[in-house]
Amino acid sequence: MTGIEALLIGGRSGVGKTTVAMETSVLLRDAGVPHCLIEGDLLDHVHPAPPDDPYRARITQRNLAALWANYAGLGIRRLIYTNTVSILEPDLIRQALSPTAPPRIVGVLLTATDATARHRLGGRERGSELDVHVRRSAAAAKRLEAEAPPGTVRIPTDRRTVRAIAEDVVAATGWSH
Repeated sequence: MTGIEALLIGGRSGVGKTTVAMETSVLLRDAGVPHCLIEGDLLDHVHPAPPDDPYRARITQRNLAALWANYAGLGIRRLIYTNTVSILEPDLIRQALSPTAPPRIVGVLLTATDATARHRLGGRERGSELDVHVRRSAAAAKRLEAEAPPGTVRIPTDRRTVRAIAEDVVAATGWSH
C-alpha cells in the first residue's frame, strides 16, 4: 500500500464514536492491519479559542498534522479519526494528512435515536451539562443527516453490539489486509 487512507467516524454525541473506533482498531490490529487512531475531539480543546480561529479549525488541523507526522514517520498509512463533524470536514483532514497527495477518505456516520443517545449520555455525563449535551446531540444529528456528503456510509448503533458495529465499519473501509 502506498497511499494514505483515512476513516472518518462521525456522529452525534452519545452515538458511540470513540467506543466503536477503539473496537475497530482492535479488529484491524487482530487482522494485522497497520493503522493509528486519533480522537479528534481533543485536538481543539483550548480555552479561549485563538483570536484568529474562533471555531478552532486551524488549531485542529495543525494538531492533527503534527500527530499524523509522527505516525507517518513510523510508516503508518491508515488513520481512524473520530469527531462529531469529521465527515463534514474532509478538506481539513486532507490538508492535515497530505496536501500534495490527497488521501482516500471513507466517511462513516454512526446513527442513534434520540432515546438511545440520551441514555448513553446519561451514563457518561455526571455533572450539570447533561441537558446541554442532549440538545447539542439532537442538533448535531439533524445537521449531519442533512449535510453528510454523498458516499457517506450510515451505520445504525441502536440495540447493536459494539463489535457488530465495528465489523460494519471495517467492512466499509475495505481494510481487511
